[in-house]
Amino acid sequence: MPLDPGTNLGPYEIKSPLGAGGMGEVYRARDHRLGRDVAIKVLPEALARDAAGLRRFEAEARAIAALNHPNIVSIHDVGNHDGAPFLVSECLEGQSLRQELRAGPLPLRRAVKYGVEIAHGLAAAHDKGIIHRDLKPENIFITRDGRVKILDFGVAKLIRPEGPPEDGATFEAIPTSAGVVLGTVGYMSPEQVRGEAADARSDIFALGTVLYEMLSGQRAFRRETSAEIMTANLKEDPPELALT
Repeated sequence: MPLDPGTNLGPYEIKSPLGAGGMGEVYRARDHRLGRDVAIKVLPEALARDAAGLRRFEAEARAIAALNHPNIVSIHDVGNHDGAPFLVSECLEGQSLRQELRAGPLPLRRAVKYGVEIAHGLAAAHDKGIIHRDLKPENIFITRDGRVKILDFGVAKLIRPEGPPEDGATFEAIPTSAGVVLGTVGYMSPEQVRGEAADARSDIFALGTVLYEMLSGQRAFRRETSAEIMTANLKEDPPELALT
């Protein structure tokens, strides 16, 4: 249920909505303890009904908060509101990489800069055993001063998104003998498509698809249906880029 301005989540007062997607609703809020604006992501209530999943969520949130890396969004707090868990993070000003890509491919120098910063953020997380599992332009934020911030580390393995996918990206829940593997079609690694466990290499594959899209303005695997995209992911290479 959307939160109205003025709603209090502990010391945080909701000011305005910032957006909504499959991973939950995001709000600008005021932290009255420290006198600063923060972003609050309220996750689907289904997560609260999974006690083990909720414990994993809180543990991973604390691990991410401890990273303190300039290319990973800072996590300040975790909490629970009327049965729905939420994350409190730094409030960013700027736009997502997806929004920037709507204007077309990026200049080579800028794409390389973004790619290097994404790689630095991933490396810092991987060094601590934290895997993103759903890296894509929607989860990469570009601040007003041009710095990359990676969003939503670890959230993909905990919840199945509710509601419509963002910007045509299809989030798949794939049943396997080991459970359910989640990812966004077009950015999943081959092992994720096969229903195998994701690891650091899965994030590196996703980074490759993001780099391809930044340089070409097109997704690396383009087909009509999710099934066709996943088949192309397993059996085909993306079209070669002609950079000038």
